Parts: sequence; C-alpha cells; structure tokens
Amino acid sequence: MKVLKFGGTSVGSVENLQKVKSIVNNLSEPAIVVVSAVGGITDKLLNTARTATRGTEDYLSEYNEIVARHQTIIKQLLSGEKQTEILAKVELLHGELANLYKGVSLIKDLSAKTENTIVCYGERISSLFISEYLGAELFDSRDFIKTEVVGGKNVLNAELTKKLIKERFSEEKKLRLIPGFIATDAKSGEITNLGRGGSDYTAAILAANLNASALEIWTDVDGFMTADPRVISKAYTIEKLSYVEAMELSNFGAKVLYPPTIYPAYKKNIPIHIKNTQNPSHPGSCISNEPDESNKFIKGISSIADTCLITIQGMGLVGIEAANGRMFSILSRNGINVFFISQASSGSSISFGVHESNAERATSLLRKEFQKEIEMDEINSIVVEKDLATIAIVGEKMRQTTGTAGKLFNALGRNNINIIALAQGSSETNISFVVKAANLRKALNAIHESFFLSEYQELNLFVVGTGTVGGSLLNQFHAQKELLMKQNSLKVKVIGIAGSKKFIIDREGIDLSSFRNRLHEEGLASSPDAIKKALLDLNIFNCVFVDCTASADIAGLYKEMLQNNISVVAANKIAASSEYANYLELKNIARKRGVKFLFETNVGAGLPIINTINDLIYSGDRILKLEAVLSGTLNFIFNTISSEIPLSKTIEMAMEAGFAEPDPRIDLSGKDVIRKLVILARESGYVVEESDVEKNLFIPKDCFDGTLDDFWTKVQKLDADFEEKRKVLEASKMRWRFIAKMEEGKTSVGLSAVDEHHPFYDLEGSNNIILLTTERYKQYPMMIRGYGAGADVTAAGVFADIISIANIR
Repeated sequence: MKVLKFGGTSVGSVENLQKVKSIVNNLSEPAIVVVSAVGGITDKLLNTARTATRGTEDYLSEYNEIVARHQTIIKQLLSGEKQTEILAKVELLHGELANLYKGVSLIKDLSAKTENTIVCYGERISSLFISEYLGAELFDSRDFIKTEVVGGKNVLNAELTKKLIKERFSEEKKLRLIPGFIATDAKSGEITNLGRGGSDYTAAILAANLNASALEIWTDVDGFMTADPRVISKAYTIEKLSYVEAMELSNFGAKVLYPPTIYPAYKKNIPIHIKNTQNPSHPGSCISNEPDESNKFIKGISSIADTCLITIQGMGLVGIEAANGRMFSILSRNGINVFFISQASSGSSISFGVHESNAERATSLLRKEFQKEIEMDEINSIVVEKDLATIAIVGEKMRQTTGTAGKLFNALGRNNINIIALAQGSSETNISFVVKAANLRKALNAIHESFFLSEYQELNLFVVGTGTVGGSLLNQFHAQKELLMKQNSLKVKVIGIAGSKKFIIDREGIDLSSFRNRLHEEGLASSPDAIKKALLDLNIFNCVFVDCTASADIAGLYKEMLQNNISVVAANKIAASSEYANYLELKNIARKRGVKFLFETNVGAGLPIINTINDLIYSGDRILKLEAVLSGTLNFIFNTISSEIPLSKTIEMAMEAGFAEPDPRIDLSGKDVIRKLVILARESGYVVEESDVEKNLFIPKDCFDGTLDDFWTKVQKLDADFEEKRKVLEASKMRWRFIAKMEEGKTSVGLSAVDEHHPFYDLEGSNNIILLTTERYKQYPMMIRGYGAGADVTAAGVFADIISIANIR
C-alpha cells in the first residue's frame, strides 16, 4: 500500500486535477491519497479572517472569491447529479464559514480556536469534491489525527493517533482519500492542525502507522534541488538523499518538504519520493537509507534569506547558571524558532539566528530574562544584526572528505564574501554560516560552482569598449561559446557591455549576436561612475572586468574592482604603465584578494611575452637585458618606406591598415613603446617610471605641436631627408628599427639601424620581436616573435587572459 500526498498546486486547477487522476489511475496497488487545500485558499481563509476583525463588511469580497474559486472547479470537474450533490454539500460548508466570519466581524477579534476552525475549511472542501472526482472513499482526519498541547503548542499525540489509525484503517481498500493538515485535540475535541505544510506530515503519519511501501509527495517541482533554481539557473534535481540530508535541507529553507514529515518515514524506513504532478515521468528525488554511489560529497545548498543574528556577550556569561537553557527556553515558550547557533569556545558570547519577524520580540524577551545579569554587568550587550542570510551546505559524505571547510572559505573569500558566524555539528553533515543578505545570491552561485555541483564553470564578464578590439573579442566569445562549454566545461557569460556613450547590464547574460542593437535601444548613459555603480550593485560571482579602451578614466576603476574581488583583464596600457606606486598597489590588491590583474596584451598584442617573463622569474631566473621592437605601427612604416613610398605616405598606409591610432602622433612620439617598455621592465622586477626612459625620437618635436593638419604639413617636409638617409642604409644593407632596450634597469627607446645579421633585420610587416637575456639564457637569448598589432590578435590575447582566470579557479 502506498500513501500519496498532493499539494495545493497539484489540486489547484481542473487541468492539474486531471493529472492527479491519471497518476492515481495508474497505481498497481491500494493507496491512500492525502490532499491539501486548493492552492492559495489557506492564505485567503486567513487573510479574510483578519479583514473581518476590522468590524466592517470588507471581508465579504474575499469570502466571495473563496466561494467562486471552489464552485468554478467543481462545475468544470463534475457533472450531472454528482455536481449537484457536491455543490450542495460545499454550500453548507461555505455557509458555516460565512457565519464564522460574521462572528469575527461582530466581536472584532480572532481567537486561536476560531482561526483553527476557519483554516480547516480549505482541506474539508477540497477533499469533498476531489474524493468524488477520483472515486475514492472519504475519511475525516479529525477522527484519528490527534494533538495535545506541549509547551503552548499543538503537537501530535503519537500513541492515540496510532491506535485510532489502526482501528479506522483495519480493512484494506483500493482507494481512500483524507484531508491533510487537520487534526483535533485529544482531550477537548476542538479542531487543531499540524502547522503550515502539515498535509505532508499527515501523509507521513499514515504511511508510518500503516507500514506503507512508499510515501509519495506530489508537488510542483521535480524534487529536492541542489540549490534554489530561482537563484541558480544551473541547479538540478538531487536523485538520492538520506533522511538526514533531507532533514537538514528542509530545516534550512528548502520548501519541498515539511521537516516533521521525515521522522515518521525514517523510523519505519519508508522511502519518500518527491515527484512533480506537472512532470510525472521525471524520477524526482528519493529519500531513503539506500547508499548513494555518486561521488558528490555535497548534496545540496539551502538558505534562509530573512535572518537576524542575536549575539549575547559578556565575560560573566560563563558563570551564569544554565544561561543557554534559559535563553532557548524563553524563546521556545514564546514560539520563536532558533535555526542557527554559534558559540565562542570561551563561552563569553553566543550568537543565534531567528527570522527577522521575530527579532524585536526575541530581544525584548532576552533583555527581560537577563535583566539582573545586565544590571550586574555580567552580560555586556545583546547585539542585533539584521539584513543577513543563513546558508547551509549539506552532505553525509562530508565526514569522509577532508578540506570541505577550506574549499568553502576559499570560494567565498575569492568572491569578497565575509562569513559573519559559522556553525558545524559533530556529525559533519552540515556546515552553516551567516552572510550579508546582499551577498546571498553571489554566495550561493560561488559555492554551487566550487563544489562541482554545476556541469560547467561560469565566468561573468563586463566588457568596456566596443571598438575594433572589444568588438572582435565579443565576436570571438560568441563564436567559441559552445566549444568552451563542450571542451572546457566553461560558460563565459557577458553580463555587461559599455561603449563610449551607452552601456547595458543584465545578470542573465547578453545575446552577443545583437548586442549593438540592444546597446542602441536600451543602453543607459555611459560614464565610469555609472559603470562602476551598476557592476558593484549587481554583486555577481566570478566576475571579470575587461577593459578594451585606451581611457584613463576606465583604468581608474581597476582599484575598486579589485577591492571588490572582481578580476581585471586590460588591453589598456595606462594602469600598468602609470606611476609605479599605483601599478604596485593594483598588483598587491589582486594578490591579497585572490583575484587577477592581467594585461598580457599591453605588450605584443597576443604574443606570450609577459607570461613568459613571469614564468622565468617564478622559476628562479633573472631578466638581465631585453631588446625589442614593440610597435607594429612603426615596424610597418619602416618596412614599407621605399623610393616610391615616402615617410608621410607610409604613415597614411599604417592608419588605413588599422595599425596606427586615429592620431598617428601617438605612435610616432614613441609614447606607446615607452609604456610597453616600462611594463616589461616592471614585470622583470625593476622599479621604472616613464620619465626614466631615455628617448631618441626620429620626428622633430615641433611636428607634435599644433593641429593634426599642421602635423601632416610638417611631416611631408621630412620625406626628402628620410629618403636620403634611407638610400645610405640600403646601400649598406641595413634597415631602420625602433628599438626598446632595458639592461639592469636602465631603459631607452630610439631609432636604430640594424645590419642583415641582426635578428631584427628581417622582421616583416607589423610584427613584434623581443630578445630576453637572462641568467639561464645568456649566450643565446630567448626570442619571441610574431604579430604584434591588429584587433583580432589583441582580442585573442585578451581572450586567453580571461580563460586563464577560469583555469586557476
């Protein structure tokens, strides 16, 4: 024999009730069906009662909605004589309910006894028409579910209930139906109930006392999830749980199952199946003592959003007799549930979590209980912290797995989430902790991913700059999205894109195939402050700030991003080449926060220059000297200049090819190369400022004064002189190269002539080259050579930096 319980959503519409009937008709063994009130009716019954206490007739409109809801379902569900008969019976119950509401309205008071009577009509009415629809024999749970008052609360009288169930169900029948939730007091016979969610409990009591083969809880979800799917889109159904795991998850906010339901089934070793009425073919979740063969040592993550932490502190607390007993006794007697406890080992402070709605009352009760101790200064303070959330990670295999807590702390710390209080039982099946409520979503996502509950790792990118490099990067991620998920189990989600005028941000991700249209149509006014506020307010986990601009204002955001545990990937050279103190501060913040500040593309576009230097240094080598051609623009110019193509024309061609800046004076001034050299010198371990670099420029200073038009006029006058010098070089079989040098910390940039035996001689097009002389590579310097300019290769380098962040997590 099975016991099946159908919740309010399952019986809340004709369509759903048809699915219930299909499920019941497919049973191959006798069954008892337990039903809740029609979805939303219990709340409506209570709200109408509270409206009635005003003493007006305002409650009538709500009452009429209850009546109409029941009548609509019955008329659609049943027909003919059955419909007439059930409508008449339900009308009598509605009449009783109307009289109760009228009485409440007249005396303007709602007693607990009257409230219990009113709220039971939900199940009484639903069970009446559902039993008729299913062809089941109806039993009244008030006859055999009995409660008694313990500590001011109605609790199950287990012995009497067991006796009455055995008597009432002595004969086995094909299908019986019972209203859940409702009970009566064992002594007075007055109507009571088993609490919100009590229909689950009713079903478990019946299953345990009748030795059912299984207990099925039919609801509107597929079962226990690894986390709240409304917060974590990657959450999935847990196929198997132990009774302990299910209890822990239920106590910490998982609303799939009413916690008291578990114990009766556990005691009789009856498996509990959580199933979805909307998706009956789904296997759902099974709670039992059967061993789980999966390698997941964390089964699920549960949370309570409305947490208030109350902390009692005082050096004299240790000497107060039965202090803890007094605390929890006074709270329990007043119906305040404590779901989290953390105590200092010294005993001088204790913190516990309650729902925010109970915070003021709990504090008042504790101050009254310990008034004497407070006056004697044995208790210094009772501190209340609000706007918090409690999170629990649950799994019985944790006790067999070392490093769980360390992994948890690492995942939270990496995302800038501070643990305010922590608790772990000796059973090691639950680690629970308190964080700020604002960090709840980020914490849940970080933990879910860290413990491999997700099929893939996720990075959330905010990309600033939609020009050649930024646009190419976004195109690359759009093209590689599926491959990254398939081969690397990595989901790269772009949650923000900013152009020069507008930006968009979306926690769920932006469709990269149409981001420009969305940016144009929905974009907010873009500014560094607006971008910073939007991203920090989003407070998303595993976040990477990607700068594909040349803006000093955007570079100025890096510090706050890193301080908020947001990694930074920059194609922008400004920050890494700024004052050394700023460069060092950014590096130190990233290291202390456990995030990354990466700027490989600052030098050599997609060439692995900075990473190679870092690898050499980390392995114990030392950079003694470096020589490099680092400007793709200048190398293109000096490779293109000829008797037919003068200097001014080569500059125009570099601009047309996309190598040079819109204002070519930036490249020709050598400033770009100076910045790159400063960055390489710093990454090599030397303290270098831009002002320390010796500059030997090939364009006279006066060419950089005035407007861009003035520049073009002046530079054309240099063509003849450059052609004469070029002829001399050609005759000597030499070529110009703009070379950056660093030797033992001394730096310089300038135009040099190299002969045909020099490694730089045959450097083609816009390529870059670098020679690294180190303690290990003294006689034969290490050479790195390749494309050093262009949007696609630079974007590819930024892409690689972003992927490397995923690889280190």
